[in-house]
Amino acid sequence: MAIKPVSVSQLNGYIKRILQTDPLLGNVSVVGEVSNLKYHGSGHVYFTLKDANSKISCFLPHDRAEALRYELSEGMEITASGYIYLYERGGSYSLNIRDIEVAGLGNLAIAFEKLKSKLEAEGLFDPAKKKAIPSFPEKIAVVTSETGAAVRDILKIIKNRNDYVDVLIYPVLVQGPAAAGEIAAAINHINEKWPDTDTIITGRGGGSMEELWAFNEEIVARAIYASAIPVISAVGHETDFTIADFAADIRAETPTAAAHMAVPDINELKEYISTVMDRLSMGMDKYIQLKEMQLKNLDLETFRKDLESRITMEQMRIDSMNAENMTFMQNTLNALSQKIESCRENLEALDPTAIMKRGYSAVTDSNGTFINTVKALNPEDKLIIHMHDGNAACTVDEVRGD
Repeated sequence: MAIKPVSVSQLNGYIKRILQTDPLLGNVSVVGEVSNLKYHGSGHVYFTLKDANSKISCFLPHDRAEALRYELSEGMEITASGYIYLYERGGSYSLNIRDIEVAGLGNLAIAFEKLKSKLEAEGLFDPAKKKAIPSFPEKIAVVTSETGAAVRDILKIIKNRNDYVDVLIYPVLVQGPAAAGEIAAAINHINEKWPDTDTIITGRGGGSMEELWAFNEEIVARAIYASAIPVISAVGHETDFTIADFAADIRAETPTAAAHMAVPDINELKEYISTVMDRLSMGMDKYIQLKEMQLKNLDLETFRKDLESRITMEQMRIDSMNAENMTFMQNTLNALSQKIESCRENLEALDPTAIMKRGYSAVTDSNGTFINTVKALNPEDKLIIHMHDGNAACTVDEVRGD
């Protein structure tokens, strides 16, 4: 008997239920190489996981992507754990990822370089933004494992070099998935609760790249960069470099080296101060002896004559300067007088009354408006004639033009 036809939606729905109820496909781990990596604006990540013969679409939700300890890159080999999901409308399935593991030095190196390039482009490694390590600290915080060799080495060095410094041990995990969050939280907490701390040392002893990876995570780099307190990064051995080293204000090759950088050697300072005091004392003794000799050899009569000579020379210099100043002032006054006289002559030449004295006069109407053309006149107009010694009123009898 033929099976009744079903719709596409019904078929896809049936397949989806089968996939969701399959125990293997509901919790599967897949090994493959990342390709076609795309970061969506929503924060979700889409990529393809492939091997030599096949590939599968993968979906990494926003919250899982933020929790990743590694920066995904093209070509990176990962183990993705999640479940198979069918998108009914498109009839396509994908691996919806819950967790990702990165293994192998090659893949870790890729993640390291990608994060390093990203943070460097943002300016987190800018040398101009590095803070100076205080020369004479009073309080130092150490963020590391309380059971590791690093904390013992740091405490031993600080105690031997400078027993005046207070040391705050802030215990954290230094490896494993939770380590980076603890390290970052410790740095932030110290800044908030103990802002008078002079320097923070964070780090651990040596280990493999995987064991040191907590110091290669973005959250730790950003906490170090945001710290108002200078941070010394001391991770592993001299040849080990982490993202934290680049973000820190200064990198120490080892935890022991960090302790040397953080505090001055009190004994060396005492020896230096003692040496300086001895030199100052010897210098003062020699200076006093020299002045005593000069005082004994001082001839008061010669000193008096020399002083009188210097006074006479100064008096001559003052008299000469006074004469120069008087000459300069007299020349300046003469030049100003000549200029004033020239201005007076120019003003007199432009004085209208002087022109009127030569027989000229000015004519205005009864409102005081000057008449400068006969075209403005009409018979019977009332005019005023202005002369140098008075005015005269008159009436126009006749207007004559050219």
